[in-house]
Formats: sequence, C-alpha cells, structure tokens
Amino acid sequence: MATLSSVSPAAAETAETAPTITWAPCEEEPTAECGKLTVPIDWSKPDGPTVDIAVARRKATDPASRIGSLVINPGGPGGSGVEAAYGATWFTDELQKRFDIVGFDPRGVGRSNPVICSASVYNQMPHTVMKSQADFDAWNTFTKKLHADCRERTGPLYDHVDSKDVARDMDALRAALGEEKLTYYGISYGTLIGQMYAELFPDRVRALGLDSNMDHSLGVAGFLSTEAIAVEDAFDQFVGWCDQDPGCVLHGQDIRAIWKGLLDKARRGELVYPSTGTKMTELQVIYNAALGNEGPDWQTLSQTINWLNGGPEPGWVPPLPGRGPVEGDVAYLPTAILCQDYNLKVRNYTEYAALMKVSNKLAPDTRYHPYPIDDLPICMNYPTTNPPHELRYTGEAPILLGNSLHDPATPWIWSANAARQLGSKAVLLTYEGWGHRIYGKDKCQTDIFDEYLISLKVPAHGTRCAVGTPEETLKLRSTTPAWPTDRLSW
Repeated sequence: MATLSSVSPAAAETAETAPTITWAPCEEEPTAECGKLTVPIDWSKPDGPTVDIAVARRKATDPASRIGSLVINPGGPGGSGVEAAYGATWFTDELQKRFDIVGFDPRGVGRSNPVICSASVYNQMPHTVMKSQADFDAWNTFTKKLHADCRERTGPLYDHVDSKDVARDMDALRAALGEEKLTYYGISYGTLIGQMYAELFPDRVRALGLDSNMDHSLGVAGFLSTEAIAVEDAFDQFVGWCDQDPGCVLHGQDIRAIWKGLLDKARRGELVYPSTGTKMTELQVIYNAALGNEGPDWQTLSQTINWLNGGPEPGWVPPLPGRGPVEGDVAYLPTAILCQDYNLKVRNYTEYAALMKVSNKLAPDTRYHPYPIDDLPICMNYPTTNPPHELRYTGEAPILLGNSLHDPATPWIWSANAARQLGSKAVLLTYEGWGHRIYGKDKCQTDIFDEYLISLKVPAHGTRCAVGTPEETLKLRSTTPAWPTDRLSW
C-alpha cells in the first residue's frame, strides 16, 4: 500500500472535487435523508468517468449537542451502508444525540453501481470444494468466462472496487459532509475500509472505531489457517455450552459424533435438507457452524443439527446456506471486492489440497472455514489490485479496535495483528465473549466505543470486557491470550 504522499494526485484532490450532496427524504425510509455523491471510477484519473455513491443519514436527535457526522459501514463485503443508516436506532441514544449517522453503499454494492453478472453464466458455477486437478481446471475455465461477463455487465467499475478506492470515496464523503476530519465506525469488512483510510489519510482521522477486524497482511495460507482455527474454536464453545445447558436440545448427547455423522452423510450425497428436499453438501453443513456462532444463536444451531439428524423442525428454519443458482437475469458478485483486496489464488490442485489438509488438521470438527473456501475459486483469473500488506499509520489520532475472543468470522488474532501494525496509537479492546461484532452486546464495550467516538478517549492497552458485566467491573490485563445476529460474509 502506498502512503498518502505517493497517491497525492488523486488523494489530495478528494476534498476539492467532492460535490455537495443534495439531501431529500429517502423513498424507502422517509424518516431518513438520502442523496448521491459523485466520484471518479478511477481515482488516478479524477476527471474521467464517474460513479454515483448512494448515501443516507439520520440527523442527530439533539442538534444542540451535535458533534458532527459519524460515517458507518456494516461490512460484507456487500453490506449496505444506506440500510445501516436506516437502522441507526440500533446505536445508543447518546450516540444518536451527538452525531448525524451517515451510511453509504460502497462502490460495487447495492445502490452504487453493484457488481453484476449474467445469471445464465453465474449459474454454471462448479461446486466450490475442489477434489481433483480436473475440478481446478474447470474453475480456471469458468472464471475466465465469469469475469469477462461480469466486467461487461458491470462496466468499468468492475476493476475498481477495492477498499483503497472505497476509502478515497469515503474521504470525498467526509468533505461533502463539511467535516474537517473523519469519525467512522466499521464492522467486519468495514474495518478494512477504515484501515485503508488510516493509511491514505492519516491527518484526516478524528476517530476510527473498528469492530471485529480484518487482517490485511495475510496471504492465502495464513488467511485459511486462521479462519479454520476460528470456526473450530467457536464450534468448541457451542459444544461446551450444550454440554452444560439442559436447555440445549442436544444436551447429554455426543454432539461431535452427531456432527461427524452429518458430514459423512453429506459427503456420500445422502443428507437432505428437510424443508426443501435438496441434497446438502458438506460445505453447506459446515456453513451452519459458522453462521450459528456469529450471533451466536446456539439454540437455533443445536435445533438445526438435531433436525438434520432426524429430530423435529426448529422454531425458525434457517435458509439453505452457501451459494446456489439464482433466479432472474442478474447475479450479484460482491466477492469481487474481496478478490481485489486479498490474493487468495492457488496455482494448481496440489497447492489447494495442501492448504485444505492444513485446515482439516487445525479444525477436526468443522474441517475448514466455509466463507473463504466458498470465495477462493471465484478469485481465479481476477487481479488483486490492493495486495495484502502490513498496515502503516503515521497519524496522531488514537484508533480503537475491538474483537471478541471467540469470533467465528474475524478471529481475535486478526484484530491483535491489525492493532500491532497500526502502532502505538491503536488500542485493542477484547470482549471475553462470543460472536461477530462486539458493540451493543454488553454495556462495557459499548460504553467504551461510545466514549471514544464522542470524547476521543481510548481505554488502556490490554483492556478487556467480561461477559454480561457493567463498565465498572471491566478487567485490565497486561497480557493477551495466546489464542483462544449478523450475517456478514466476514
């Protein structure tokens, strides 16, 4: 990643070229205001073709105590910041009093020139998990066709959707909002946007609250390994809960044996999803382990496993997870953003199989993490325009990062690594609990994020929040652990 000085022709002009946003009541949510921000498709050519970025805001509920604008992003990649702004009442009353809460659909997402492909091409996608060189060759052929089609359907933006570009868009948004410096809260993949902003515009940071962080230094081996460890750890926590809680429908049973039996049936093509009659793949079974731990929603996960094993239908039946054929003319492909930010390519099946073998060893129950395994082959024959690298932050403003110990999607170690890379100005807040996202789960970490975003006060290095405890009982430790709802891809 280049520093600000090396991208100054585009980056420095961001504030100057940002137009004024014309606000009006949103058609979908009239209590919020919507507008559009026009930015260059290619920031190295600021006078070239443009794209309109959809923006929404809810104004501060107490104008007299308003600090400014809080820009938010819910992650994904592919999550809608516009819809996140519609739902901004999720934030605490105090935060809503002090800020206009502003969300935007990143380029390539939702209302901002989404990355689209022909459904007729997308639906030719081979099965994600490869078993042979022939499977690898099939993916190699398919992705050439897919990316050519998506590029034609999406237009020139298809090659300009990485998180550096989004960070530059966000700086244009900051300027259009009339803010001298940016106040930002991002979750999951939204943290990568904040990290890129810190690198590109270090002197324009007021506050960056980064919740459940990406680690942009990882290559494909490190990415898959840390993810495999994370989903296995989350599954272990689920099993531990079920062993202890009589309210778990599988309490007193050998959950790991039941789970293994489901995976074996799926591999033999004998496991059927009861509500649809569709045969389930091993990948789809494993998806449940990740999704059920994001909240976490252990009750639904236990009921789903029991249901797949012949028990009664859950109170809420989750949809069949994973990729599948789409109806209509168009398929959306936000995975393109991930492919431009991370080099997840493998050269052949032998290399792929070696990576899978490592994941299998690290995750004896869950086998691998379904999210990156589902995305990895799509990145074949597509350029990584924002290659992984160690973060570099030269600003003076403090940055707050947070993560739960048992996050199945963005492992705690990712946040620890990101905080280390950002330097002494970055503080990592650890929630000693479960799930993906920590803001709003318990009072302790929610108050700390609020205090940071409002007053710019960060906690001491090594601060930890216990589960279900008020702020005054938070624990400070000088050492970090060795290693231990939302549907966001990361």
